[in-house]
Parts: sequence; structure tokens; C-alpha cells
Amino acid sequence: MSHEPQPLLPRELTHARLTQRISDLVLHQRSPLGWWIALVICALLTLMLLVAIWVLFSTGVGIFGLNIPVAWGLPIVNTIWWIGIAHAGTLISAVLLLTRQPWRASINRFAEAMAMFAIVCAGMYPLLHLGRAEFFYYLLPYPDTMDLWPQWRSPLVWDFFAITMYLVFTSLFLFMSLLPDLATLRDRATHRFQQYFYAILALGWRGSATHWARYEKATMILAAVATPIVVTVTGIISLDLSVSIVPGYHFTIFPPYFVCGALFSGFSTVALLAVLLRSLFGLRDLVTDIHLDYLGRMMLLFGLAVTYAYTQEMFTAWYSGEDYYRYVYIDRWTGPYAPVWWSMIFCNAVLIQLLWFKRVRRSGIAMLCLALTSNLGMWLERFQIVFTSTHADYMPANWDINWPTGWDWAAYFGSLGLFGFLLLLFVRIMPLMSMHDMRALIALRRGGRDDG
Repeated sequence: MSHEPQPLLPRELTHARLTQRISDLVLHQRSPLGWWIALVICALLTLMLLVAIWVLFSTGVGIFGLNIPVAWGLPIVNTIWWIGIAHAGTLISAVLLLTRQPWRASINRFAEAMAMFAIVCAGMYPLLHLGRAEFFYYLLPYPDTMDLWPQWRSPLVWDFFAITMYLVFTSLFLFMSLLPDLATLRDRATHRFQQYFYAILALGWRGSATHWARYEKATMILAAVATPIVVTVTGIISLDLSVSIVPGYHFTIFPPYFVCGALFSGFSTVALLAVLLRSLFGLRDLVTDIHLDYLGRMMLLFGLAVTYAYTQEMFTAWYSGEDYYRYVYIDRWTGPYAPVWWSMIFCNAVLIQLLWFKRVRRSGIAMLCLALTSNLGMWLERFQIVFTSTHADYMPANWDINWPTGWDWAAYFGSLGLFGFLLLLFVRIMPLMSMHDMRALIALRRGGRDDG
């Protein structure tokens, strides 16, 4: 017995109903109780982050448990993890736009917002890790009275330009996609403040043919530029490690490995947000099980790529014939950080195999759990790269074991709170989904007939 495939959108959904439903979430509907609970929790975590920063500035980076030989520690672990999530958000939206994927319409908005807020969380850690964050402007190439310039061989300088460039780009990409929807909110707003607020942001958008032609051209240009920018910036972050001679860092596979890891964690985070937001705002008919199915397929694809990178790392360490490189993996398997390595493999290489099954990919609870474990696994991957590669290097006299302190965890969970706080505020003042992309999808489904 044949079954008709499930549509991406309800068949009875029209342009007018869609516009009213999405805009009412911002303009008229009250925030659900779950949103308030999540906002309070995230606000408390953000407050904990601010306390940790205040203690850091008044005491010093010693509160992070940094020591020789592990001189980077958890701040850099978190930087790499957040950057991976941030880069994937924009790349997902841009690539799906260039390839004209119809299922992009339901997820691109919060994927782009995820990218912008994640890069904010990523950018603060290198500054906090400086020790003297008030002198961050030393990283800027500006002419000063002492004729000093940044140390261009320092990864801090590379990170500064990479993160700053990406923050500017992802902000432009998100704002450009919001323009038509901001005009819709402006025209449908009933309160004077809302009308002025969205009118200023809409920049005079009137939906003319000229406006739409320029909008389409600009978004396609930004999407085309996004792919090389994301790959380049992620590659620069991986070069922070691979250009060194430290065993466990010096691998030529790191740039593509980090790109695949970023996409894996990015698709996992988008799947996590899709499940949570559709449950929170009652959007199960707009973010359907088919969307979760596609996200699960992408998670499986890049999870397998990451697993392949793990095997290539181990093979390269063995094939090199260098005792220290081989010892890195023996230490990861049996040393003090062995639980981290085996937990990473379990989360990223074993559990991800469940996504071969359609029933798992189309289950909201299963996708929520796998998205959480995948993000945990990617964080553990960054942890074992930074810690296990440096705690036992070429000088046995320097070998030591370092673990994160309470302030490390306070800063980390505080960054999670900051990310959630910004995202929760965003979905209440901006459309959760791209109304113009959804309307285009409805028109495509109905053969181009405008049913609004």
C-alpha cells in the first residue's frame, strides 16, 4: 500500500495565514511560560558569567587553572567550540540557498541568528584569555606613537581578524535576510513604538520590483561569499594548532577536519533549536519531522567525516614513526584523560550511527538527545586536542596534569546562558522564521499562484 509523502508545509496554509501566524508571535501573542522559565535560567547563567569576568579582571587568569605545559586550557577549548557552531550556522543557510533547497525556509532564520550569537560567545574568550583584556587594542594594526605593530606570527592576531571579519559578515547576512520581514512587521504593528522600531530597521523597504531584484542579487552575492569565508576562517582557527610542532597539534588534516567538525556541531545545534523552538511556540506543522529528517542526514554525513578524520589522525601518528606522536594516542587511550577520549568516540562515532534509521531521524526526542550528545562530543574533542596534546609534549620534565577549575566551568556555562539569553530575546522581537522564504515555498508548491 503506497503512502503519499508528507509535505514540508500544511496544504491548507496560505500566504495570509502564514504571515499572520509568524508576525503575531512577535507583535501580539504573549510569551509562553516555557520561554520565561528559559529566559530566567539563561539570565542567571549570564550573571554567573559576569561574576566570573569580574573575578578574572580583579584576580588574573590564574583562576582558570592555566599552567605550564597546558597554557591555553578551557578558554581556548570554548573558543574553538563556539566558532565551529557559529561558522556552521551561516554556511548551512548560504549553501542551502545556493542549492535552492526548499526545506531551508523553516530553519534558516534561527540558524543565522545562532551563528551571530555563537560568534559573540567565541570572541570574548581570546580577550579574557589575554590576562590584560584592557589592552586588547594591541592586536589592532594601527599607527601609534611608539610605532609598534602586532606580532603577525601570533594566533591571537589571526583569531582577532578571523572572528571580527566573521562577526561583521554574519551580522550583514542576517540583517539582509530580515529586511522584507521587518517591513511586514512595520505594516502590521499596532503600537506606535513597534511601528517606529521596525520602520527604522526596515530602511524604507516597500516591496517594489526594484527592491526585490536588488535584494535577490545581494543575498546571492552574500551567500556565494559566505562559503569561502567560513572555510577560510575555520581553517585559520585550525592553523592556530597545526602550525606548531606540538605532538597532537601538527596535523595537515586539521583544516578540513575542523570544517567537517564545525558543520557537524552546527547541524546538531540547528536540530536542537528546531526541536526546542517548535515545541515552545507550537510550530510542529512548520518545522516538521521531514526537516528533522534532513538535519539528521546532514549530522550523519559530517559525523562520518569526523570519524574518518579520527582514523586518519591515528594512522598519521603511527605512520610517522615518531615516538612522541605515537605516545600522544597511547596517552589518550590509557592516560589520565582517557575518559574524555572514549566519551568523545562514543558520542561522535558510535551514537551517531543511530541516524541511519528514519524512525530515529524523525523523532523529536531522539533528535534532541543526539543533538545534545553530538555537541557534547564535539566539545570533548576540543578538550582532548588542547589538553592531551600539551600536557605531555617533547619535554618529559614538563609533563603535568591540569583540570579546569570552578571558574572555568562558571565561564563556560555562563557563555551557554549568554547564547540562550540573546537567542530567546531575538525570537521575541524578530520573526522566528523567514516569512518571505516561506511564502515563496507556498507559491512554488501551488504552481506560482498567489493565494494570499
